[in-house]
Amino acid sequence: MRGYGQFCPIAKASEVLGERWTHLVIREIGVGTETFNNLRKGVPLMSPSLLSARLKSLENAGVIKRDEKNGNVRYRLSKAGEELMPIILQLGTWGHRWVRSDLSENDLDPGLLIWDMHRGLNTEYFPDKRTTIKVEFTDMKSNKRFWWLVVRDGEIDVCLKDPGYDIDLIISSNLRTLTAVWMGDTTIMKTMRDKSVSITGSSSLRKNIASWFSCSYYADVKPARK
Repeated sequence: MRGYGQFCPIAKASEVLGERWTHLVIREIGVGTETFNNLRKGVPLMSPSLLSARLKSLENAGVIKRDEKNGNVRYRLSKAGEELMPIILQLGTWGHRWVRSDLSENDLDPGLLIWDMHRGLNTEYFPDKRTTIKVEFTDMKSNKRFWWLVVRDGEIDVCLKDPGYDIDLIISSNLRTLTAVWMGDTTIMKTMRDKSVSITGSSSLRKNIASWFSCSYYADVKPARK
């Protein structure tokens, strides 16, 4: 982007961070997303070419590092990026307090929600065997209606197509309601009681869902205005 022509540190920082999507790319790498394909899942509306451009500019600015081994490329924060990450997280806190999303249609994305959810699941509550969770968004078209989370040995895979395993638990809800649960606007137990979220399958997983179904990092941030 064009510079501001100022020596002000805020201006210099904005020259690095002011382009669209940049904060979100840093967010994804900062929470442990390392590969290009997984970064795309965290910013699903960002084109691959633009993501490549942002990664290159952040690398040139010294915010991230690019490691390549045997043809596999991984990204991680540099020392400068690690120092920046708390600022990015605090920006989110400010955003959820002062310009909180009303979860209108334009702000909802099933792919991003599932990707966030898979990072937040507490795998300690899952049995040693493979566990498959099917998520149905009742108001979505067929290509975005069903998603699968496969939990095994503490790892969680996100599947866009049926992996073919036996289903242990089905979570069924419209997209807005499950997003509201994730963002802390309501709770999974409340939505189960009022039947806006349906949970069927394993009785153990249903019983402990409030423990393993974690919420967003910002779920406890209260809005500054109603």
